[in-house]
Amino acid sequence: MTGVRSSANTGRKDIHPTVHAPRKPPIGTAPRHEPMAAIDYEYPESRSIVRQVEAAAELVRQGGESAFADLGQKGSRWQEGEAYIFVLDPEGNMLVHPDDALKGKNQLGLKDINGKPVIRGLIAAATALPDRPDGWYHYQWPVPGGLLPRWKSSYVRRVEAPSGKTYIVGSGVYNDRMERAFAADAVLRAVGEIERHGRAAFPAFYDPTGPYLAKDAYIWVNDLDGVELVNPAFRSLEGQTLLDRTDSNGKYIYREIIRLVEVHGDGWVDYVWPRPGESVPSQKSAYVHAARLGDQVVVVGCGVYLEEAPRAILQPPTMTADEVTGLVRDAAKLLEKEGDKAWPAFRKKDSRWFHGNTYLFAFDLDGNRAFYPVAPEEEGRNVRDLRDALGRPIAGMILDAAASPSGEGWVHYIYSQPDEVYPAWKSSFVKRVTSASRKDLVVGCGIYNMQMDKAFIEDLVNRAAGLLREQGEAAFNLLRDKKGPFVFMDTYVFVEDPDGTELMNGAMPYLEGRNLIGVKDLHGKAIVRDEIATAMAEGSAWLEHSWFLPGSNTPALKQTFVRKVQHGARTFIVGSGLYEKKRTAAGTRSPEVLKTRWQDLKTERLTDELSRQIISGEKATLARLTAKAGGGAARHYHANEEYSWVLSGSLKFTLDDRIVTVGAGEIIVVPPNVPHAVVALEDSVFVDFFVPVREDWLKGEDQYLRKLH
Repeated sequence: MTGVRSSANTGRKDIHPTVHAPRKPPIGTAPRHEPMAAIDYEYPESRSIVRQVEAAAELVRQGGESAFADLGQKGSRWQEGEAYIFVLDPEGNMLVHPDDALKGKNQLGLKDINGKPVIRGLIAAATALPDRPDGWYHYQWPVPGGLLPRWKSSYVRRVEAPSGKTYIVGSGVYNDRMERAFAADAVLRAVGEIERHGRAAFPAFYDPTGPYLAKDAYIWVNDLDGVELVNPAFRSLEGQTLLDRTDSNGKYIYREIIRLVEVHGDGWVDYVWPRPGESVPSQKSAYVHAARLGDQVVVVGCGVYLEEAPRAILQPPTMTADEVTGLVRDAAKLLEKEGDKAWPAFRKKDSRWFHGNTYLFAFDLDGNRAFYPVAPEEEGRNVRDLRDALGRPIAGMILDAAASPSGEGWVHYIYSQPDEVYPAWKSSFVKRVTSASRKDLVVGCGIYNMQMDKAFIEDLVNRAAGLLREQGEAAFNLLRDKKGPFVFMDTYVFVEDPDGTELMNGAMPYLEGRNLIGVKDLHGKAIVRDEIATAMAEGSAWLEHSWFLPGSNTPALKQTFVRKVQHGARTFIVGSGLYEKKRTAAGTRSPEVLKTRWQDLKTERLTDELSRQIISGEKATLARLTAKAGGGAARHYHANEEYSWVLSGSLKFTLDDRIVTVGAGEIIVVPPNVPHAVVALEDSVFVDFFVPVREDWLKGEDQYLRKLH
């Protein structure tokens, strides 16, 4: 279960087939940080980056500063599209980089979209630990030529030149996936920090601009009694004793983690656990290591979510959004008619009002619980400061929704489910009412894991429109507040100017101030232009387009509701949307039978020399490419097996060990992860077939094709 196994060759235990355990010090003493070889990584792109950086660092070690010219040579093996070598000195001066705007200048102040210090982080990854000259750093950065940022993992290595000067050599890969090695690296560094600084190390684990929060990975700490000391992703668990809590498969996670650490000192544990901000459990593999914290031993852990493993299937909600709305409105009518005499009926189990995890609740306008049948002893208690697992003010959001002009609305927050170790998203409909007992109350009902639907989105946009109508730009801070009511799950509000300028975006603040009138979706629709034109003409409307899930840039079909709002003489377009994750945004990708023709498919011009048409199914991608003589693709590799069939003309494939010319009527098969470059020797038309689907193309991660060869 833990993945711990013995290695007969080394006498050391391997904690995962691709990640070796550190040489074991006594329990609770800081581990030695050993450099990892390229073979220790799971994914080919990680191995390729490590080998490239190792080779470049060796060039600097031997040739010193004279190697910089070779490393910076455009078109060389060191500068290939997104996978380029850069060189820094410890002061943050950029000595080698393909972007002339960065090269030759001090870049210590460079930050990513979340304020994460990019250059300082890269330098620290290679220099913070004296006994380890290399490391990884993760940050968000736009793909060259792209609009949206993606997670980038950069590998850096410290090297000393013959001159005695120290340099940091590195390269990176755009990838949402986390290597197990990244998790192990983060744990070992965190153990060192805890053993040096004690509890004073804990704040760094929460810092979104620091090295310990990346992608969907985070550090947690628990003691040997199972008490959670640190958990940045699930703060509601902190302070709780979790020994008797199980995952959704019945596994006693913390008991197994503690047993593993007590016996072996470190190792890997597999279980199911939600990603941060989600409530659906996913398969997770976590590396855990003992650390000395004062006079006690604690467990430090970090995990990776297994991309290919199926997620748990949630039980569908017992009620629909319309049913919850109807229940609350009927309860409000009964309170208006009977006042306090309605409470006994609401408290009766297995009734319409109280069954399973479905129940009514009520607050007075000061935030005191007026009615709470699942825990009557809580009635009368003021919970205005009650916050969910993400720090969102639950009672505050409920009271604000009830104070809106309509007097009702939906509120979404993460709240603990009965007998579950982790909280889940809960959607509650609330309504303000004056009871027959002359009490001003807010009555509501909530459902766990309610799927987003149009009713929620229209409610959200209408409430945002009300704020904008009243406050104008002063409402922006609340609309973008990640702990407020307008940003939750993968839902957020945006505000546009009629000229196409993005004024506010709760999920992508880096777009604010940019004019997006020409931005197109994956179908080529001018989405911002369409949103503005429709809202201006109709006042409000639903539109459909393909966009990216926040944070992951995964393509998805999105339905967006937009509304025109007037604040004095100022006009705003406010909107929000829901993602249909079971459908695809790739245009022709569909689980249904599809018949089409090349001439009916969109032709995408990649460069002046290269154009492309694509059709994808569930398992594969088929493309038709047209290349002028001299056009093609720079050296690259991909996880897909590729079949290239030349219809006319001829292509030259340059592999690491040979050159292959493919003429009209011939086919070449390129195995997965084999680096290759392609050049058209004459005007050519060819068909490429890929297995599995070219997800990188669908995500727009194909900049190597969009550059001149």
